[in-house]
Amino acid sequence: MFQLLPLFLDLAGRRVLLVGGGPVAAAKLRQLLAASADVRGVSPDVCEAIERSGVPFERRAFAPADLDGVWLVVAAATPDVNREVAAAAEARCVFVNAVDDPANATAFLTGVVRRAGVTLAISTSGAAPALTALLREGIDAVLPRDLSAWVAEAGRQRAAWRRDGVPMADRRPLLLEALNALYDRSPRAVGSEDPALHKQDVAAGLQAGPVVTQGITPANAIGHVSLVGAGPGDPGLLTRRAVARLRAADLVLYDALIDRRILKLARHAQRFFVGKRAGRHAMTQQTINAVMIRAARRGRRVVRLKGGDPFVFGRGGEEMLALRDAGVSVDVVPGVTSAIAAPALAGIPVTHRDHSSAFLVVGGHDEEAFADAVHEVVPNGVTIVVLMGVGRRAALAGRLIDRGWAPATPAAIVFDASKPTQEVWNGTLEDLGTGQVEIENNRPGTIVIGEVVALGTRAGRGQEKRAHHVSR
Repeated sequence: MFQLLPLFLDLAGRRVLLVGGGPVAAAKLRQLLAASADVRGVSPDVCEAIERSGVPFERRAFAPADLDGVWLVVAAATPDVNREVAAAAEARCVFVNAVDDPANATAFLTGVVRRAGVTLAISTSGAAPALTALLREGIDAVLPRDLSAWVAEAGRQRAAWRRDGVPMADRRPLLLEALNALYDRSPRAVGSEDPALHKQDVAAGLQAGPVVTQGITPANAIGHVSLVGAGPGDPGLLTRRAVARLRAADLVLYDALIDRRILKLARHAQRFFVGKRAGRHAMTQQTINAVMIRAARRGRRVVRLKGGDPFVFGRGGEEMLALRDAGVSVDVVPGVTSAIAAPALAGIPVTHRDHSSAFLVVGGHDEEAFADAVHEVVPNGVTIVVLMGVGRRAALAGRLIDRGWAPATPAAIVFDASKPTQEVWNGTLEDLGTGQVEIENNRPGTIVIGEVVALGTRAGRGQEKRAHHVSR
C-alpha cells in the first residue's frame, strides 16, 4: 500500500468546495469552518444544519467549473458524484477528500487531537474511520493535562537555542532536561517523595509517548487503582463492588473479551483496550504498569478490568506488587472466574462426592507448564479445568493420555460462557486428542475434563454439540 505524506494545511481564508448537503457533509463543514476556510457548497438538497450555518450553498448538481479557484474539495455525496468530482479535480490538480470513499480520494481528513497549541492527526488512509476515532480518543487521554507548560517551556528553550546556535542534534536531550526541571519545581504528586521519580516519570513519558497519562495534579489529589474482576462475561454476574468501582472510575484499562455492556458502566471514564488477542499484545505488561502508576500519582481513579477473576491467570498478582512497590494505593475486587462459572453454566459441577473431590485449574497456553502441573495428579483422580487451551487441545489431551488418563474420560468445552452465544461441545479426551474435531481455535472456551462432565451431559444443559457434529 502506498504511503501518505502527513501535512497540516492552512486553509484560513482559502476557498474550499463542499459537494453534498446531508448530515455527513454538515459534519465536515464544521471541521472546515473551525479551520477558518472560505467554504462554498453545492448540492441539490441541503439539510437544516447546513442551512443554519449561513455558508453559501447552491442547490444544484456539481459542475466542473465549481472547482475554479478552489484549494481543496470535500466530496460528501454519492459514489457516482464523488467519482465525477474526483475526475474533474484530477484534471485541475486539486486535492479531493471523498468522505468514506477512499477510491475517489486524494486527501484524507484525519482524527485530530488539539490541546494547548499541539495538534496531532491520525489516519488509516480512509480504510478504517472507526479505528481512527478510537485512536484519537486514546491519544487524547494520554496527553498530560499540563501540556501547555511543556509547549511554553519548549518555546522558551527554542528561542535560547537559536540565539546560542545550539545544533539540532543537541536540542532533544536539552529539552528533556528542561521539562524534568518543571517537575522539580512543581508540587510533588502523592506517593512520590523522591524528586528523581519525577524526572524518571517525565523522561519515560517523552521517550515512550503513549505511556504518559495526565499531568501532575495538586498535591492533595489522591489516586487509586482497583484490580477488578469482570466475571465470565454477563454483566449480571458482576459484583456490586465492581459496578461501584466502574461508575467512579476516571480511567479503565480493560482486557480482551470484556462485554461492551460492562464498559458502559464506566460512563465518565476514559477506556482503553490493553489486552491480548490472537497472541498479539495491545500493550506490554510493563507499559500497563507504568500507565496505572502515573495515572494514580496524578490523582486518577483507575480500574484495571479483567475477565473472570484478576488473580486467576490474569497477572493481577504481578500488577498488585508493581503498584505497591511504586507506593500506589491498590485494592482487589474479586470476580467470578470462568474456571468455575463456565462449567456451572453448562451444568457441570467441578466437584461431586461420587466422582471428584477436587479440581485443578491449569493454563493451556504453555504445553510444558501444563505437563508439569498435571504430572503429580493421579490419572482420573480430579476434575481438570483448562483455561486458554482451546487452540492446543489436542496436545494437552495427548499429554494426559500419555500420563495414564483413560481415553474415554468425558470432556467438554464451554464456549462464550454466560453470553447469549454460549455453546457446549461434549466428547471424550480421545476426541480432543485426535485433533480431528473441528472447533474454531480463536473462539474463547473453557475445557473441562473428568467424570463430572457426564453429569452435565445427562442434565442436558446448554446448547450441546457432540464431537462428530461440531463444525466451524
